[in-house]
This record gives sequence, structure tokens and C-alpha cells, in this order.
Amino acid sequence: MPSVSAEQVDAATTTTTGEEPAAGAAPTRVRTLPKPADSPERDEMRRLLREYAAHRDPAVRERLVDLNGDLVRFIARRFANRGEPLEDIEQVGFLGLIQAIERFDPSLLNEFSTFATPTIMGEIRRHFRDRSWSIRVPRRLQENYTRAMRAQEQLSQELGRQPSVAEIAGRLGLEPDEVLAALEVSPAQHTVSLDASRPGRDEEEGLELGERLGQEDENLERVEMKAVLEQAMAHLSPRERQIMLLRFFEQLPQTEVAKRLGISQMHVSRLQRAALERMRREFPEPPPV
Repeated sequence: MPSVSAEQVDAATTTTTGEEPAAGAAPTRVRTLPKPADSPERDEMRRLLREYAAHRDPAVRERLVDLNGDLVRFIARRFANRGEPLEDIEQVGFLGLIQAIERFDPSLLNEFSTFATPTIMGEIRRHFRDRSWSIRVPRRLQENYTRAMRAQEQLSQELGRQPSVAEIAGRLGLEPDEVLAALEVSPAQHTVSLDASRPGRDEEEGLELGERLGQEDENLERVEMKAVLEQAMAHLSPRERQIMLLRFFEQLPQTEVAKRLGISQMHVSRLQRAALERMRREFPEPPPV
């Protein structure tokens, strides 16, 4: 399988000229690297591209994918260390390569690598933008995050230290607040399962994340209810207050309340009804709004 170098990719994206540009015309790009020499592999690729454009033979397309595999891997490595496995990035790159093969027109006499490179890179960038975020965030923030991380990496190599937010913003032509907003969306790229085990200290060692999260305390509701009842029962007799607490705070049935107090269930029912009537008089319902 032929190898593809950075020089070959760059050479495929330049044009040659030996003429001076006309007045007022756009400047012509000048090739800085020699055009790759013809080789049996390049001749075979051109022949296969013409054959596939004419017959759409899947076997021919498979051979073209094999011939351009190194190009895909070369481009994929540029997106390594961004939170996605390199193998996954390469698979996305091969999807872009197939799209390029399907759309390539050999009659235009363009270099296939020139045509395929932006298609492969675009597919990989789309993967990072649309599919690698566990929580959906605005596309502009996703794009700014990618640009900020790339600028941070470049500046780190140039300065020999971690760049400041202001330095990253200056490199990108953005406001520092825009860079901060972009960097803050980083945790949205990945989520952690509540079943995942996290290292801890002492008794927390090996506990799942979900076991460390706080849970709602059922007694909180009872505490609030007891406070309300105590305020409302200030005008009741001690026996009536006891019955109300056992019935509505402890939530015991009348038979159990009667057993605890040593009285009949009918007596409990009568005291409860009298207590409720007195509480309604002391705390009438608010008028409808």
C-alpha cells in the first residue's frame, strides 16, 4: 500500500504557473513543492477512478479505498488526542473517503488527493461537532471550543507554557469572554455513568458514583408537617394534641391510637373530630382568589 506524506498532500493542493498574472487579476498560487512524480500506483488510481465513474463497480471502489487508506490515516492523526479513539476517527475518515470517491469526476483531470482531503477532513470535523457531545450545546460554542483547543496547543508549543485566556483570544480574534464560554462547555463532551466506580478514601473506596449522591430524606416532610401541626394545635387539649400527632404525624390507624392511649376507638374518633373542628375555627380556610 503506498504511503502518503504531508508533502504529497500539500503538493496536491498547490498550482503551478510560469506566467506573470494579468493586471487586476487575483494572484496565482505558486507551487513551492514539486508535483509528485508519476508512479505505477498513481497510474492505477487514475485508471480505477475512470473505471469506477463509468461502471460503479463495488470491487473497484474497495480497491480505491485501499489505495487511499494512508491518506485517511494521515488526516485522522491530526485529530488525535481530542477525546475520541483514533480508530473511530479513522472510520469516520473512511466514510469521507467513500463520499469523495462517489463524487469525484475524472474528466476534470484534478488530483484525487486534492479533492478527497477536504471531504475527509469535513466529515471528521462534523463528527466532532455533532456526535461527540453528550449534551447538546450551540454549534458556535462547539466550533469555538475546537478552535480554542487548537490555538492552546499551538501556543503551548510556541511559548513553552500554558497560554492565558487573553493570549488564546488574541490568536483567534475573539473576546476573552467568548473563549471562556467555549472552554466551559468541555464537560458537555462526555458523561459519566452513575454505575461507574470511582477511587475514594477509606470506606468510600470502590463505591459507585450513584451511591455517593445524596438522596431525598423522607423524614424532612414529616418535620415540616410536625411544625405546622404544632402551630395549629396550640389551642387543643393535651389528649387531643396527642391523638392528632399519632394520627397525622405517625400516620397510625385509629385502632392503634386507641390501643396506645388505652381508650376505645370510638372515643378516639370523637376526640379527633372535635379537634379538627376546633382547628378549623382557629385557622379558617383562606377565601378563594
